[in-house]
Amino acid sequence: MAQNMEKRPVVGLALGGGMARGCAHVGVLRELERNGIPIDLLAGTSVGSLIGGAYAAGMTPDQIENLAMTISWSDLGRPTVSLLGFYNSERTEDYVKKKFPITEFEKTRIPFGAVATDIQTGRMVVFTEGSMPLAIRASCAMPVFYTPVMVNGRMMVDGGLVGHIPASVARMMGADIVIAVDINSQHLPIPQPTNLFTIMSQSLSVMGRSAVSYIHADADLVIRPQIENVRPDDLSKAAEMIVAGEEAARRVIPKIRRLLAPKKKGFFKRLFSGPRHDPRRVSMLEED
Repeated sequence: MAQNMEKRPVVGLALGGGMARGCAHVGVLRELERNGIPIDLLAGTSVGSLIGGAYAAGMTPDQIENLAMTISWSDLGRPTVSLLGFYNSERTEDYVKKKFPITEFEKTRIPFGAVATDIQTGRMVVFTEGSMPLAIRASCAMPVFYTPVMVNGRMMVDGGLVGHIPASVARMMGADIVIAVDINSQHLPIPQPTNLFTIMSQSLSVMGRSAVSYIHADADLVIRPQIENVRPDDLSKAAEMIVAGEEAARRVIPKIRRLLAPKKKGFFKRLFSGPRHDPRRVSMLEED
């Protein structure tokens, strides 16, 4: 394995947030696997952390598709009486514990990072150690709709506020080539929001679009599934979005192969290439 890694670039996949639209990530993963494209590490934000975490934990695209086709919003949260949010997301944590074959970062088959936001400092937090269920719950905790998640005394919310597409995180984790999947940069307008859930999701999407040029600059290639007509809360179109993910990935396979083609590294580039930097790590404890 290590010998093979020396012969080609390290490939990192960055899966962006977008609620139900995250089903498209499943199709991307399937198409990359089908074409023998290696995925050496994964970074995910919000639903990207849920799909990416499942893959890093050893689940196949077919198994993850089964989750996407059967999951409901009630699996991820329950109404609560709180000044901090309308729903408690403990069920998200329970869901991951129940469905994933591995629930600790240290045991995943490939390195995996889940992106959340420290709401008090406004800083990005990248979870790479400890409990995956807790980290994924924090990464998916959309402000106002879900109550914040406390991790080691820090109040965490959805990573989409600071890292809508975690391409820079994949780079920090050691990727030579970063493939980003953008499920939220479709042209406006989108279908009219119908509830608070879609209002909040669209708000995050608009925030993400404002930084999209910087995010894309961190990636070597961006995959954009054509799912602009799907509302962020519409899980009924999971199959359609998975197919859209497959088609979008299929269109860029030739470009990915060119990125992976062996390139000679000049003497000065070898001499001045610096060490890769790990993302900030947060040790996590299970909540009582």
